[in-house]
Amino acid sequence: MAAREIQQGRWKGPLHGVPVGVKDFYDTAGLRTTAAFEHFKDRVPTKDAKSVEKLKHAGAIVIGKTNMHTLGMGTTGLESAFGPVKNPWNADYIPGGSSSGSAVAIATGLCYATLDTDAIGSCRLPAACCGVVGYKGSYGLIDMRGILEGEQPPDDTIRWLSHAGLTTRSIRDTALVLEVLAEPGEDGRTRAWRNAFSGKRQLRIGIVDNFKADNDISSAFENAVATLRGAGHAVSRVSAPFTDFSKGIAKIEADRKAIGDLAFKDVDVLVLPTTPTATLTVKDSAKNGQALSPQFTMFANYYGLPAVSMPCAFDSRGLPVGLQIVAKPLDDAAVLHLAYEYEQLADVGKRHPIA
Repeated sequence: MAAREIQQGRWKGPLHGVPVGVKDFYDTAGLRTTAAFEHFKDRVPTKDAKSVEKLKHAGAIVIGKTNMHTLGMGTTGLESAFGPVKNPWNADYIPGGSSSGSAVAIATGLCYATLDTDAIGSCRLPAACCGVVGYKGSYGLIDMRGILEGEQPPDDTIRWLSHAGLTTRSIRDTALVLEVLAEPGEDGRTRAWRNAFSGKRQLRIGIVDNFKADNDISSAFENAVATLRGAGHAVSRVSAPFTDFSKGIAKIEADRKAIGDLAFKDVDVLVLPTTPTATLTVKDSAKNGQALSPQFTMFANYYGLPAVSMPCAFDSRGLPVGLQIVAKPLDDAAVLHLAYEYEQLADVGKRHPIA
């Protein structure tokens, strides 16, 4: 039908006829939005969230809402009013969270892209566990108005840490959806994010070395680093500005202004694993909603940095491993550029589970 409409000159936009999913956090007019919370089981919004509105205006077809960890409050994906989400590679392992259903929908080919959220790694963690691309832009790049509109507003910590996220199978797919959703630049113009792949951009890559990870993660990461070294960029070892959240967010605005000189004075991007451990079993995670550590992802939320997780390997049990690329605020193009280069060199993301 979409092809016929386009041939007839009724083109609706760059996502005409493209099936997308929406995390059950975002309001969808006439369609239940519950955040996988039993108390909201009959909650039906009357209007779309701003980003859902943009997707529809661009011609996308919202085929449904994706399951999630209840109220976005966990990293396992096992707690939901609709039942636990299952890892598509092996149901004995967690899918990650809180955007668990989105990562599974993309991994199994149910839709082209999903609109998600990411407050401590909620989009990137399940992307790593399920072997797909999970991207969160710079703070404020994508409009987040319309998440549980009219309900109790989030506290200041969540408000500052929350970012919109996108889950897809490839970096090019991410850039295409980003062109639809990203807010205009300071000049009022919409950026052509697909241009992030054009030409050869020389980047200074900082390989993060101030972390501890298990053997499967460390081995996959070093192999990914070896691949990146072959791309011809300047490479050095650096420390990531991991954040101590016990100190709260009292200095978050000042810290965001200072992060460029703090962590990106000598490098353009940071590269590190997405998770410190391989994907956990359901058995080991059942009693702890935060069992999958966001230690490697949450600093990007605190500083408002663009970040992406993409598949880089499979561990000894045949489960995906995620590689994370992070850049300074508003340099989303650097993240997309290097991620695309790595995707072409590594060729890992073309392997998918059997639905």
